[in-house]
Amino acid sequence: MKYQLKVLTPTLVGDGNRLSPIDYMVWRDQVNVLNQHRIFKLLSKGPRLEGYLQQLQKATRLDFASWGGFAQNYADRRIPFEDASYTPFFNSAPVESLSIPTFATGQSGPFIPGAAIKGALRTAFVFSRLKPGAVHDLADKLTGERLPRRPAEDLERHAAGPGGSDRMRVVSIGDSAGQSRETFKVYLLRLSTLIARGPDQFSLGWKQTGRGAVDGKRPDDATPTFAEMAAPGTTFEGDWRENAFLNREEVRQMLRWSQPVTHQTLFDAANQYAAKQLELHARYAQWASLPLLAASVADLQQKLDAAKSAGGCLLAIGWGAGFLSKSAAIGADEADQRKVLGMLPFYNKAIQSGLPFPKTRRVVFLKNKPAALPGWVELRVGL
Repeated sequence: MKYQLKVLTPTLVGDGNRLSPIDYMVWRDQVNVLNQHRIFKLLSKGPRLEGYLQQLQKATRLDFASWGGFAQNYADRRIPFEDASYTPFFNSAPVESLSIPTFATGQSGPFIPGAAIKGALRTAFVFSRLKPGAVHDLADKLTGERLPRRPAEDLERHAAGPGGSDRMRVVSIGDSAGQSRETFKVYLLRLSTLIARGPDQFSLGWKQTGRGAVDGKRPDDATPTFAEMAAPGTTFEGDWRENAFLNREEVRQMLRWSQPVTHQTLFDAANQYAAKQLELHARYAQWASLPLLAASVADLQQKLDAAKSAGGCLLAIGWGAGFLSKSAAIGADEADQRKVLGMLPFYNKAIQSGLPFPKTRRVVFLKNKPAALPGWVELRVGL
């Protein structure tokens, strides 16, 4: 069978690489990725190579006045900004925010790794099978100074199955075929946060690197992030296989599976998980008074209903999708969640603040307005 994955909001499934500010130049409202091999070959024929190498070694970004011609003539690829107004933000942004994460790419072009899809489905499956009291029991067990490195590992094994009995063995998801880069753009994102104004009253803030947050009415003063993302409407296709042998009744009895596991089982779990995430995102958008973001979430909720009717599912994947797309415990009692997270050093400070958790969202700006959450896609099988 084949699967089809359709991008609903700007999405980045990265390859772990970033374009540093000396790998590209911004010219004509687009990111021009330099072909350094060609540039070195050209400069080696004259006296300018040493000066270029010195600038690469010392500079935080290339001097456009000296080397801007390379952006015009020696670019491997040109990625347009989602909106032309982003060039001034790029020029004034701190250098540390100018490393652009890039999409996973193979010889045939950008693709979606199968592991990214299967990982999202696995989290959703665990979410759907997690018993209401499981997180409460976990909170009671986390006592003492030495906490386990993976406190929820037993919960995951109990929900999905241990080792060879892991229910996710039923499906194999291949990497998608390569896609054209025509629909890819460089998007501007900022990190929103909540600022307490009273009991259950919050206002919007935008994060500034190293300086807290600015008022929600001044997003232009916040630190921007730039990322290469697939635009809404982009589609990826790849192979989907289900191991029918593992669903045979006698095999399921040996594996102690009460029910067969099919793609529809996983899709039902994914839709339950997506509904919970979108519920929490909608509440956040209301707290933060972000009307365009609230409208985007409402649109995703409508698309979730449509996907259910059509036998598909919605997933949040990749870079920027946030904590809610990676925690199977978001449906548990909030007090139990906070108790568990408060015991973990990485989350302790955020929980002690008393603010809703998580209090931040990475927000995609469209036409320079905070308008969408990254990473939402629709998945269908058998097309």
